[in-house]
Amino acid sequence: MEKPWLKYVAEGTPNEIEIPEVSLTHIFEESVRKFSDYTAITFSGNTYTYRHLNQLIRNVAGSLRNLGVNKGDSVALMLPNCPQYPISYFAVLMCGATVVQVNPMYKSSELLHVLNDSGARVMIALNKLLPGVKEVMNDTEVEALIPVSIESDCKFDEYMRTQEYRVPEVSINPKEDIAVLQYTGGTTGRSKGAMLTHYNLVANTLQSYATSQVRTRIGEERVLSISPLFHVYGMTSCMNLTFYIGGNLILTPKFDVEQTVEIIENTKPTIFPGVPTMFIALLNYYKEKQFDLTSLRTCTSGSAPLPVEVLNKFNETSGTNVAEGFGLSEASPVTHRNPITGLQKPGSIGIPIPNTDAKIVDSASGVEELEIGEVGELVIKGPQIMKGYWNMPEETDNVLRDGWLFTGDLAKMDADGFFYIVGRKKEMIIASGYNVYPVEVEDVIYTHPNVLEAAVIGVPDKYRGETIKAVIVPKDGKNFDGEQLIAYCRKRLAAYKVPQSVEIVRELPKTTVGKILKRSLIETYS
Repeated sequence: MEKPWLKYVAEGTPNEIEIPEVSLTHIFEESVRKFSDYTAITFSGNTYTYRHLNQLIRNVAGSLRNLGVNKGDSVALMLPNCPQYPISYFAVLMCGATVVQVNPMYKSSELLHVLNDSGARVMIALNKLLPGVKEVMNDTEVEALIPVSIESDCKFDEYMRTQEYRVPEVSINPKEDIAVLQYTGGTTGRSKGAMLTHYNLVANTLQSYATSQVRTRIGEERVLSISPLFHVYGMTSCMNLTFYIGGNLILTPKFDVEQTVEIIENTKPTIFPGVPTMFIALLNYYKEKQFDLTSLRTCTSGSAPLPVEVLNKFNETSGTNVAEGFGLSEASPVTHRNPITGLQKPGSIGIPIPNTDAKIVDSASGVEELEIGEVGELVIKGPQIMKGYWNMPEETDNVLRDGWLFTGDLAKMDADGFFYIVGRKKEMIIASGYNVYPVEVEDVIYTHPNVLEAAVIGVPDKYRGETIKAVIVPKDGKNFDGEQLIAYCRKRLAAYKVPQSVEIVRELPKTTVGKILKRSLIETYS
């Protein structure tokens, strides 16, 4: 298979790296040894060194072992970004157990599904979420519920202080033993647990480092972590990568633009792994009240497509280059990224990261590899690809074929080997027999000066099969006329791609990482 992207790999970035067969805890402990007195975490004005963080992790791991948590057990974490998250995460792994990532915004039915599907025996949850957890707990296998309070003393604090229980050495098979059950968002049906092994996560941490090592100063970087750690992007690109490079993880529980600006000005982060909604909000805030972005040396964007207009304006405003990338839960998650230096292509997800292959195949059979520029399904191969879906052999066989992960994303590759996402297979709109990819229409809509956010969906139409609808959030104080937007698009798009109707809303439904829930919009407007 030809790899035209190899000639555009950033100078100083390897095409292949060596990935050791070790556990994720081994990688962390190596950093503790090398950076023991460096700051590992900053949270609400408090700091934790690597030595202190490691002691807290070992204390909690001992307490978990005393509760009966052994190798192969599942422990659910339901926490926002706070120091207790990485402490719990690595304590569970130190026991040889599996971390079950739980979104704190889950409703009862979603929580019940994840707890029962994973078979979690112990749960560590934010105290404010306990009423919802207790509603379903009797219908699960959860035997112990450990509350965490960010503000005050609680049971978890006792675990962090406990030093009387030794943590026995646990033998880990990195390629077989599951470190994390990462549940997919469930936007296309019942959420599935992607089995991410220690090797998968170690590989993606080292791969991610390799893509930015020419700009990374070991032991000196400050990483702004607003992306939630319970999401695979925050877990790898913020937490695991930061600890690997001996960096300072600046934790923020939720995204609030004013609070984020204050944190940026006070802590001077050098790396910011963000998502499109964050870049959009920061850019709009900057227009009203300028603030200092010059500390940022490296920004990455993931989880959803970043509109080209937003990308260009943020780069111009900040003086840095946002390197857009791509990933998914099943790949730990990073698979593609625009080179950190050299050629970058706005609107592209970039090129495969080291040790990763990718190609475009026909979306019907998945057998035929397509020519340059043709749209088909993106398939990916690499050491970061999951072991499979938990207890779902048929689903696993559908997406893992001969070592290739079938992503369900429609994409194309240009002559230089840069890849472009054009939509999900299930989101593609077929209007009067023409294929319309929502992201292409959204990119045009985002160039309109009065648009803050936009989502394009297909709705049933008796004549055309489907027709195109744009759902718009206008900028504050801006008058908005749907007919004017349609006219605006008509000048910039082929007739069959132009929205036939426009809905003005105050906000769009989103996941906790800012990904717009297209499925919810389709259900609402169909």
